[in-house]
Parts: sequence; C-alpha cells; structure tokens
Amino acid sequence: MTEPWKPSWEATAVYRARVRGCLLGGAVGDALGYPVEFDSLERIRAVHGPRGVTGLVPDGDGAVGRITDDTQMTLFTVEGLRQAHERERLRGIGGGWPRLVRWAYERWLETQRRQGPEDSEMAGPAGGSYEGPRGGLITERWLYARRAPGNACLSGLSQDFVPDPAAELGSPGPVNSDSKGCGAVMRSAPFGLTRTDPATAFGMAARCAQTTHGHPTGYYAAGALAVIVAYLVSGDSVEGAVLRALRLLARHPGHEETSAALEQALDLAGQGTPTPERLQRLGAGWVAEEALAIGVYSALAAPRVEDALLLAVNHSGDSDSTGSLCGNILGARHGDHGLPHTWVEHVEGRARIAALADDLAAECVAR
Repeated sequence: MTEPWKPSWEATAVYRARVRGCLLGGAVGDALGYPVEFDSLERIRAVHGPRGVTGLVPDGDGAVGRITDDTQMTLFTVEGLRQAHERERLRGIGGGWPRLVRWAYERWLETQRRQGPEDSEMAGPAGGSYEGPRGGLITERWLYARRAPGNACLSGLSQDFVPDPAAELGSPGPVNSDSKGCGAVMRSAPFGLTRTDPATAFGMAARCAQTTHGHPTGYYAAGALAVIVAYLVSGDSVEGAVLRALRLLARHPGHEETSAALEQALDLAGQGTPTPERLQRLGAGWVAEEALAIGVYSALAAPRVEDALLLAVNHSGDSDSTGSLCGNILGARHGDHGLPHTWVEHVEGRARIAALADDLAAECVAR
C-alpha cells in the first residue's frame, strides 16, 4: 500500500513528464518565435508565406532552434529553486529561496557579460565579491549568448535587491517601479512546478519578479503564470487553471490590469476560429499582461499543440516570449510526450533542459 504522504509511481511519472514538458515546451515556443521576434505580421507572411512560420526557421545567423533570454532565465530560475529545496531538505534551512533565486539571476547576468565560463569567477573556486553557489549552468558555454535580453532585467539585476517573503504586494516595488515588461513573467513558470500550493507559488513568483520589474502588473502576471502552471501540473484544464488564477488575483490590490487581460483572453478564445488578427486584439506581448494573455489565448483557442505554438508566434510583437509562455502552459498540461517531437529534437540545449527538469522533479518529490 502506498504511504499517504508519498505520491504513487504513476503520479510521480505524470508529474515528472509535466515538469519536463513545461520547460521543453517553453524552449520550443521560444525557438519558434526568436527569428521573427521584431517582425510585423505582414513581414512574417511576406518572408515565410501566407501561413507565416509553420515550423522552426533559421535566425539571422542561419541557426535553427536557438533559445533566447526567455529560456535562459527560466533555466536559472529552476536552478535557484532546486538549490533552495535541496538546502531545506538536507539542512533543514527554509526560507532561503529569495536569495538563492537572486543569486541564480546574477549568474545568468554573468553569461550576458562574459564570453565564456573561463572568464567568470562564478564558474570556478570561491573568490571575488560573489557569495552564492558556483558551478552548474554557469559552467555551460552554450548559455553564454546575448539574444536581446530585456533592459529591465539587465538594469534590475545590477541593483542588490532581495525580496522580502513577508512583504505586502500591491504597491510599486523598489526596482524599476514603473516597469511591467514581460521579462519577469517569461521566466516564472518554474515557481508553479515545485509542488507547493498555488497561493505560495504566486507569492514566490511575484516577489522574485520584483527584483527587476516593480510595476504591480509586471509582478502579478508572473505570479499568475506560476498559479496557472501549478494547477495544470495537478491535472486541471487550461481554462480551469486560468479561472482559478483569476480568483487568486482578485485578492490582491492592483490586480485589475492583469485580470482584465486574462479575462479578455478567455472571452476571445470562445469567439470562433483563432487567427493572428484576432490574437492581436490582445496586444503585442511586449508588456507582461499582454504576453501572458497571448500565451493563454493561443493555448485555449487552437485545437492542437502545434497549432497553438504557431498561433502564439505569428503576430506583430514579442513572438519568442509569447511562444515561450504558450509552450510552458501546454507542456505543463500535456507533458513532454504531448509536444511536437521533431521541434523538440532541434531545440538548443534540449538534453540539458530535460535533465534540469528531471533534477527539479526529483528534488521536489524527495522533499
């Protein structure tokens, strides 16, 4: 008989597949959208045909399947959360996640400033001013690639701010207080993968978003994505997960902009066959609530995973971020086996992403 506090083997396998699916799905959407990120819908169709992008296409350097800062920062979020869980499990020291995730983002920032791991003090033995964990992702050369990272992420991480887990939400944060760009929401899916309750996942994601994005919409959208992913991992439908996220958002002052965008996505998904023109009623995705709404709409409105991912990137706007969010949502819903395998096989860092997902899942089950 299964012990009541232990998940069954079958439940663990489903959980692991959904964690892997969330991270790989986000990477696929990111890679699909990266080559057309700054292109208008008209240009996308002129270059790639009337249907727009129909699969992975080369970027400006001729490479196929490259990921961007969206996936890079998501992976460093995973690494920070895994380290926090391990520290609590092995040492009994809880509450360290704000600093450990912050250190993880500092390591990502290092990859944007250096040529490779041999140039980074964070990749080697202790030394210098950095006090956080060393090794891990910071040692991997393929992550030393600067692919249009957001200004708020770069400037925010140059300030030494660590969020207070007990701080009230609802007012502008101390870092980039007017910024609600999508650079926080696009990295926040992992907070929903850690088997914590959705309200806790919301708070963790929102507070860590404040390290770079201080506008309430910027950090509430991050929290909402974490909640959606948490409910999907537990077996809810996309629509059900979004409705639950809306109920949680309603508890927080200043939620209206984020909630309105999600409600518009739900309404639009029920209005017939999805099209890029209809999707663009939600915006371009450069700001947090629009990016999240586009990801949600695409996941809800298109009948197949492939169709949803393509819908999410064929528009005038931040195609890699909206594709990444759609992929996070669909991967958490269907698991890695539900993703288009041909696309997954061509994604940069695929094996490392899958291994990192498995490490996080194993750590969260062991806790």
